Amino acid sequence: MDISRRTAVLGALSVPMAAAIAERAGAQTRLAPTGQETLGPFYPVRAPTNHDLDLTHYPGKTGRALGQVIELTGRVLDTSGRPLPGSAMTIWQANAAGRYTNPVDSNPAPLDPNFLGVVSFKVGPDGSYRLRTVKPGHYPEPSGTIRTPHIHFDVVHDDYRLVSQMYFPGESYNETDILLSTLKARRRNPDAAICKRVEISEPNVLGFTWDIVLLT
Repeated sequence: MDISRRTAVLGALSVPMAAAIAERAGAQTRLAPTGQETLGPFYPVRAPTNHDLDLTHYPGKTGRALGQVIELTGRVLDTSGRPLPGSAMTIWQANAAGRYTNPVDSNPAPLDPNFLGVVSFKVGPDGSYRLRTVKPGHYPEPSGTIRTPHIHFDVVHDDYRLVSQMYFPGESYNETDILLSTLKARRRNPDAAICKRVEISEPNVLGFTWDIVLLT
């Protein structure tokens, strides 16, 4: 076989080989979908649309919620890492004392009249979200165990719905939390459910980030 013919054959072979390598590389870099969790008993009765996405004040009131103010950012992505703009999100959580606004919560911890506790919105054109809230407190379960601080997420994109929970790094109750322990028992990575600390310029506000990956 002359050199020009051998070069042509090798070139023809290299195209499918390169495609196969690229396909394998793409499969290896696919993002793991965020795990499904239960709605829980405190799903909000009503989820207001708060355009400034600030849960630290109640509409029509001048006071501020008690507790450590945090700024939470992140993106809603598919497993290829592409943003999913327009995804609808509902977020709800306990206040700094560990009490939900839902009336079925029998926790004797005090309600915070200045804490909104729940909000619904749509993510931006780049799939991003940014909101201000307070770090939720831990609270007791009827079984006697303690739920570690967490925030609930209900995310809908097209026909896919994800209900999940986000946790905070370094919490003392993370090791014994019933749902985080369940993630380990199911051989899922519990670290993926824990947000990451990020630095922000605003004093007295803690920054966290958590991306949500939908199996679409």
